[in-house]
Amino acid sequence: MMFEKSSSTSSTHGFPDDKIHGAVPIDCEQVEVAEQVDRQDVPEENALRKELQARHLTMIAIGGAIGTGLIIGTGSALARAGPASVFISYLITGIVVYLVMGALGEMASYIPLSSGFAGYACRYADEGLGFSLGWIYWFKIVIVTPNQLTAAALVLQYWVDRDRVNPGVFIAIFLVVIFAVNYMGIKYLGEAEFWLSAVKVLVICGLILLTLILALGGGPDHDRKGFRYWKDPGAFKPYLAEGSLGKFLGFWSSLITATFAFIGTELVGVTVGEARRPRKTVPRAIRLTFYRILIFYVLSVFLLGLCIPYNSPALQSATSASTSASASPFVAAILVAKIPILPDILNGAILIFVMSAANTDLYIASRSLYGLSLEKKAPAIFGRTNSRGVPVPALIASTAVALLAFMNVVDDSKQVFTYLVNVVTILGLITWIVILTSHICFVRARRVQGILDSALVYKAPLGIWGSYGATVFCIIVALTRSFNAFVYNPKTRQHFDVKTFITSYIGIPVFLILIAGYKYFVSNTRITPHTADLLTGKAAVDRDEEICAAEDAAKKRNSRNKGRFYHTYVSWLL
Repeated sequence: MMFEKSSSTSSTHGFPDDKIHGAVPIDCEQVEVAEQVDRQDVPEENALRKELQARHLTMIAIGGAIGTGLIIGTGSALARAGPASVFISYLITGIVVYLVMGALGEMASYIPLSSGFAGYACRYADEGLGFSLGWIYWFKIVIVTPNQLTAAALVLQYWVDRDRVNPGVFIAIFLVVIFAVNYMGIKYLGEAEFWLSAVKVLVICGLILLTLILALGGGPDHDRKGFRYWKDPGAFKPYLAEGSLGKFLGFWSSLITATFAFIGTELVGVTVGEARRPRKTVPRAIRLTFYRILIFYVLSVFLLGLCIPYNSPALQSATSASTSASASPFVAAILVAKIPILPDILNGAILIFVMSAANTDLYIASRSLYGLSLEKKAPAIFGRTNSRGVPVPALIASTAVALLAFMNVVDDSKQVFTYLVNVVTILGLITWIVILTSHICFVRARRVQGILDSALVYKAPLGIWGSYGATVFCIIVALTRSFNAFVYNPKTRQHFDVKTFITSYIGIPVFLILIAGYKYFVSNTRITPHTADLLTGKAAVDRDEEICAAEDAAKKRNSRNKGRFYHTYVSWLL
């Protein structure tokens, strides 16, 4: 049978408190059994290589947070809702993202699983939940990957006309490049993502500095704007209705846009299986991600709202443009300030953004499919790796789906692919909800089994109540994601948009059907706080952490002050 009940949730049931954690050490026989279970689940020849350094992990995390959603997507939110709505929306969503990342970090730093957050759902919450999450997340990522490749081809049309070179040529080149980088191994992929994400950080810092200068009157027009555009045309723009209701709907639409702009920050949870010293690097990556969100997202959208009004013709033109520099609200602000050349430079930066995103998405897709195989929720062949620790079968399968990008070359199939992208967007938010649910179950299991908060390497901010609040927020956003489908549209003269409704919400019933199907056809075993597995694999992680800590201490003594400047002044940024 293809799907079998995972052994990860059956190896430990009802251990005494002092044998899980506390002053009394874990019994040696239990440690030996746990390590044997680990070796049976992941043979050495099929294991991932733990070659991701701290700097790689933190930059992959920020690379997932910084994408075209910030540099391009903020334009539509600003034009639709106004600067104050966008600023407040990104601030609120940034806090929610920190709660989601904190919940994930608490579980990942306790026992890092190569199967990612699907593995945590299987172990602490419900196997059907983990099965459904693993497959919908993989499907979401493999659809987003060709979408990023298409975006890269569109960016090049800024310089090379579509009639001169078919976009399919660029899509093929980009696909071969990202496959090659992923095939080379995690060490090289991590290094590539470090430098690509470093460019992202520098670009965003440059845009923040530029918009600050423009707001203070340092541009060619010497116009000191300040908060002028917050007064005229205003800080809040009505949307779909007049008055206070319209302003609230505008704010809510920007809140939804902000939420989906942050989708991708959770991918650090998939990388922990290849991270060296995850108990040290994962908490650090999560803390730094929060600070970077405040600086890169919240500050940048605030300054952008100072530089360009929501009714600017340049901004309206940007929101209707394709994925290139002309679609960026920052370029609209540059054009209003009459600065030459910068749009070309920003277009090159956007190309790096989408290429980095495509590269990371293919990596996450292959590791997600690999993780499903480890949990026995996918064919065993996807759990095989080569000598460099690359899950080649999973990588090939994910790359094959990425060939869907060529659908965008033909106009007849372009709309079909657009529908697919709209369908999978909701799946990212469902992923957050399951991560938070898994954390709630994890905390309840710890309390029942006697594992104190003081035993944790990292504790989620606001604890279980933060996860409860973030879960409610995510559910409300998921259910109201396309509320405009129920409002009269004067352009189409429809009171109910059927296509928007179906493509926006069909992911929810599919997710629930997968859970029900797994429970009916495979296993309906219930995981309770008493039976949740909080031991298997922990002894091996403890041992590896001690070995790596000793190695790092020796290196630190030998290197003296080498790298002190980087770790003190630069590492928070890069």
